[in-house]
Amino acid sequence: MTNLDLPSIVLRSRDAESHGLTRHDLGRPWWEAPTRGVRVPTGSVDGVAARCRAALEILPSSAAFSHVTALRLLGIEVPWRLDRDSAGTDELPERLHVVVPRRDVRPQRGDIVAHTCIQPALEVCTWHGLPVTTPAQTWLHLSHGLSVTELVVLGDSMTRRKNAATTTERMRELLAATHKMRGIVRARAAIEHVVTGTDSSMESRTRMILVGAGLPCPQVNVPAIDSSGAFLAMPDMSYPALRIAIEYDGDVHRTDPGTWRRDVERRQRLEEAGWLIITVTADDVIRHPERLIRRVRAALAR
Repeated sequence: MTNLDLPSIVLRSRDAESHGLTRHDLGRPWWEAPTRGVRVPTGSVDGVAARCRAALEILPSSAAFSHVTALRLLGIEVPWRLDRDSAGTDELPERLHVVVPRRDVRPQRGDIVAHTCIQPALEVCTWHGLPVTTPAQTWLHLSHGLSVTELVVLGDSMTRRKNAATTTERMRELLAATHKMRGIVRARAAIEHVVTGTDSSMESRTRMILVGAGLPCPQVNVPAIDSSGAFLAMPDMSYPALRIAIEYDGDVHRTDPGTWRRDVERRQRLEEAGWLIITVTADDVIRHPERLIRRVRAALAR
């Protein structure tokens, strides 16, 4: 079963009698309780979507799945720190996050983290029958627990070049309409650096390292053109006027021979046209950002 699969039968324990079932029947091995007061066929709950479907039976009608749970349902990359902090175990699954409009209707359950959002227009969409906060709303909710850089990386992941979940325009509109929310100052700072059309979180982190060091922000996925106007390549990041390309090399460049050969050929074209190429690896981003900053600063100086 995948995260898209939902159990075909979900019933509240208190409704068992109307289905011809007794309390004794619900205690048999072919039923399991994904959350208190709900029963589903044993083995039918595997993944966050199925757990949300079961929890929906006992949540107030105004509740929507939010925060990390919304990211998982919508297929948006979860920020590293939140992914690590929220990870569950086989014995204790990751808690579900929900948002409600009033404190007095917050569910009090150990397996659910309940948030309150009192802003007038809480943005909610429907995903496979489940109420979920929209990507822009989810980004705004998470601004309380993330740094500016982490918010930029998350915003970039929502506005990818392929399969974008939202737009920077929608994020700005919602931000402008929101007041008195924890983290809103960080969100306002972060939105100025969110770039549409990125390809990976590591590229976003590379860009923010350079910006944080006071260097000019490189352009993202801008075609490199030679002196005759012919297309050369599309670097991950670049300073086109200076003919400097910044390329992030992830594991796929090492493990996939086809990707490696295409990258070599592309970089040869750039070098033949007089471009300087700076190759970035995970070590440059995670362990030695000062090394990355030094190389880019030297390239800009030349």
